[in-house]
Amino acid sequence: MHQLTSYVLGRWTEGTSAPTALHNPTTESEIAQVRSGGFDAAAVVAHARTVGGPRLRALSHLERGEILRALAHALHEKREELILVSIENGGTTRGDAKFDIDGAIGTLTWYADLAKSLPARGFLVDGPGLQLSRSPRCWGQHIRVPRPGVALHINAFNVPAWGMLEKMACALLAGMPVIEKPGTPTALLAWRVAQVLVDTGKLPEGSFQFISGSLGNLMEELGPQDCVAFTGSSGTGMKLRASNAVIRHNLRLNIEADSLNAAVLAPDVEAGSESYNLFLANLVTDITQKTGQKCTATRRILVPSARVAEVRADLIAELSRIKIGNPADKDTRMGPLASGAQFRDVGAGIERLAQHGELACGGAKKLFEKGWFYAPTLIVARAGRDAAFHAEEVFGPCASILPYDGTAAEAAEIVALGGGGLVTSAYANDPSWCEQYVLAAGPWHGRIWMASDKSAEQSLPPGMVLPSMIHGGPGRAGGGEELGSERGLEFYLQRVAVQGFKGLVEASFGDPKTAVTTG
Repeated sequence: MHQLTSYVLGRWTEGTSAPTALHNPTTESEIAQVRSGGFDAAAVVAHARTVGGPRLRALSHLERGEILRALAHALHEKREELILVSIENGGTTRGDAKFDIDGAIGTLTWYADLAKSLPARGFLVDGPGLQLSRSPRCWGQHIRVPRPGVALHINAFNVPAWGMLEKMACALLAGMPVIEKPGTPTALLAWRVAQVLVDTGKLPEGSFQFISGSLGNLMEELGPQDCVAFTGSSGTGMKLRASNAVIRHNLRLNIEADSLNAAVLAPDVEAGSESYNLFLANLVTDITQKTGQKCTATRRILVPSARVAEVRADLIAELSRIKIGNPADKDTRMGPLASGAQFRDVGAGIERLAQHGELACGGAKKLFEKGWFYAPTLIVARAGRDAAFHAEEVFGPCASILPYDGTAAEAAEIVALGGGGLVTSAYANDPSWCEQYVLAAGPWHGRIWMASDKSAEQSLPPGMVLPSMIHGGPGRAGGGEELGSERGLEFYLQRVAVQGFKGLVEASFGDPKTAVTTG
């Protein structure tokens, strides 16, 4: 039995509240306990601000990048152990565990490499300098400088390693210390990752703190130079927006929330073609990978009305090949949901959606006596614009087929009914159709993923979050933005317009590669 602790003020600290049990979702047996509290929230925030921040900012971008590289190396050395913890605590298959852990390692490494291209100076130049008056002597330059605050990261349960470290990589490289709070159901893996990071000895004192259990009143200790990045439900996101700290200090807040991601099949994609086969394969992956517990998973499948029966039959055939069971078995393709609460929420969501269409396969029926297992579930809507399918995200192995008329315009209109998403994928060969869809669906999404017969063979799955591309989306998806190469650092930096004599501004704050000093 593991007793999870918090790493605060440079030491591991036990909580003081009544314990919350963590379970193995395959057997439902208790494997760990989390106790909240045991620390002074004001002291934790002050430690990050006054100790961690100055020590981080005293390092160059390159030196911070080398810290990230060392963390990635340490995690890689413990990779096999972490995979086993993920299987036990999250109910993940081995492949799903690697998806999370390797994603974390890869993101740390990617930002370590990015650090090599950043300036030695402790700030970033933001665009070219500008002449501000008749005379070129009056000059302006935008720069981005580190904020002397702390980043609180409130992470989701579904990717406890990757979700924590993608935020952390950007913050540390930008020069801001972090306080990490994992999602409780899978906190055992996040806690073990935190132990590995601390044991490297590479993190400057105060630059990394980790809180198991509740945050208590820590949010109330944050001020105008601090920021919060949250991944989770839209309900919790709304509570954060309404918190006193956010309202009183205009606290910088980034939210990634619910997302009814949509995949669209264009009418020109023929059955048996590379694009069609990729369409089916990616849908099966999204429904079953992490047991459908991915923020980028496809929830709505738009299909031309005349082809609904065809796609339904083909998807059922592919889903029927998925072996469900103990995720520790090497031939298992889908494990259980991560917790009993998830099991209940997903089952209730499936039953609500099934009232608005036909249950083609799966359903809210527990598969085994022990463990929180459902079969992959497919629901065929009676109407593509039925509001029920655009109102609720069932965060599990469930997707719905929605008929549409085949035009890019209607596809974009129906997809927009979801209120904003992280990613939409489209399978089409017609350039005109693609252009129409991108321009119409673009305002509603953070990312649009396109596949055609020419690119299918080389395509990465649409659910893959890449550090080089932004991750986030408008509206329902939270309105936030993470990653995206150097853009991922912007949340932790302040953009400042510097105005004055060109000789001074350009020499001190301009891009050294392009600046021409005027005396």
